[in-house]
This record gives sequence, structure tokens and C-alpha cells, in this order.
Amino acid sequence: MVFRTPDDRFAGLPDFPFEPHYLTLAGELRMHYLDEGPRDGLPVLMLHGEPTWSYLYRHMVPVFADAGFRALAPDLIGFGRSDKPEKRSEHSYAKHVAWVGGWVEALDLRGITLVCQDWGSLIGLRLIGEMGDRFSRVVVANGFLPTAEHRANTAFRIWRSFARNSPVFPIGRIVDTGTNRKLSRQERAAYEAPFPTRGSRTGPRAMPHLVPITKDDPAVPANRQAWASLGLWSKPFLTLFGEDDPILGRADRALQVHVPGAAGQPHARLSGGHFVQEDAGVEIAQRTVQWMRGAS
Repeated sequence: MVFRTPDDRFAGLPDFPFEPHYLTLAGELRMHYLDEGPRDGLPVLMLHGEPTWSYLYRHMVPVFADAGFRALAPDLIGFGRSDKPEKRSEHSYAKHVAWVGGWVEALDLRGITLVCQDWGSLIGLRLIGEMGDRFSRVVVANGFLPTAEHRANTAFRIWRSFARNSPVFPIGRIVDTGTNRKLSRQERAAYEAPFPTRGSRTGPRAMPHLVPITKDDPAVPANRQAWASLGLWSKPFLTLFGEDDPILGRADRALQVHVPGAAGQPHARLSGGHFVQEDAGVEIAQRTVQWMRGAS
């Protein structure tokens, strides 16, 4: 079974005036995406994590579009306006990589600047390893590429257990706890909007358990291969992390050390939590635009 959120759930969301765009992927799943700015502009691809959706980038999309870039923000399958498989077995790391990769190929995006966070990094950095010729730059904000080389920290293990076992899964409140600023009631409701039923929340609940934290996880070989590719990535690579993230707030250093393209870049830790786009989204976009214009 596949759930498709009714359109009226997205009416009147605060600071979200964007027209929806859709692409039907192989297997007949419909993926939604934002597409703002000139179509011939260099693409900036913003990948959200979980349990958010493209609403996370609402303050950043206009900055990139106004600067002359093509601002693209898809909703992962299972999130936002995209179709939502209701069986947990329909969600796997490999499928999510294939879905986003198929979307990139269908739009024939090239010269991409990737902006990624949380699961957007797990997917986006895999794509860098698998179709890196389509990408020109990378910005990681509170994300990483796990390879099961190190034990997951306590904060992540608590989050993983909560996603599986909690009888309730209040997405708006979850996002609110991962930010420094207090989200408004309307903003919390906007994060809840795509998920009106228990089955529609299958994707957000499943994702923490798809993170490969043990060496026998089926995603580990592909992630380690992608990590090796990142070790050869000489194109510009920037980290802009919210410093108050208990799970990933210090993961930027490992990326800076491992990726050759990160050398000499204007990395920064910003005042923000895990969902740093809510705390410093405009600043991240402005820093990225300035960096893109100066990066070789």
C-alpha cells in the first residue's frame, strides 16, 4: 500500500509559497520537489533528512533562486508530498539512494552543488561516490556517511529506540527539540502536515533503523566504497554545522580531514541544533552563495 497525502493538507503553510512539481519514478512512485529560480541556472540540490521534508529549506530556497541558481529540494519517498509506502519493508537505504539518483538522472542535472543534512547526507554522499561526475561542490550541514567503523553514540541509540518503540511519533515536536529557536505552532503543524495517518509515518519511523551501525549491515560495503571515493574528492567541499547537535555536531572534523576538497575551505560551526536550517538557514544559504561564487 502507498499513501498519498491529500493536497489540502499543504494549504496555507507558513513561508511556503512554492509550486509543487512531480516526477514519477520507476515502480510508479511519485516524487515531489521544489524547483525555483532560472531553469538554466546552476542547480543547487537540497536534500532533507528525517523526519522533515522540503519545508526545512523554505528560507534557503529563495536565497539561491534570487542569486540566479536553480534551487531544487525534493521530498524523499515517504516524506512531504512524495508518495509514502506504508510497509516498513519497502524502505531500505539502497532504495532511497536509487530513488534520489533516479530523480537526478531523470532531470539530467549536472554541475550540481549538493547541500545535505541528516539522511540527506547519507543519501547525497552515496551519490557523490556513485555519480560524482554530476556534482561540482558539496555542502554538508550536520550530516555524515556512516561506515560502522565506530560505535553509534548514546544520543543516536536513544533516538533509534524511540522511533521504533514510542506509541506516538510527534514529528513537529521532534523537529522542535532539534533546534535552538522555538518553532511556532504553525511551523510544527507544517512539519506534521504530510503525515496524517499511522501508515503515512512509516518512512520517518523506519529511517533510524536503516542507518548502518553494525558491520554486517547490507549498506556497509556500498558506504565504505563511497567513503573511499570521498577520500579522492578534490572538488570544493564545505561543512557548515550547527554546533549544538548532540548526535552530529562534531562530525564535521572527520569530513574535513578525509576529503581533499575540504582543505582550505571556509568551514564554520554556527549557532544551531541538528536542524540547523531552522536556526541559521538564511546564513547557510548566503555563505554557500558567496562560497560558490569564489570556489574554483
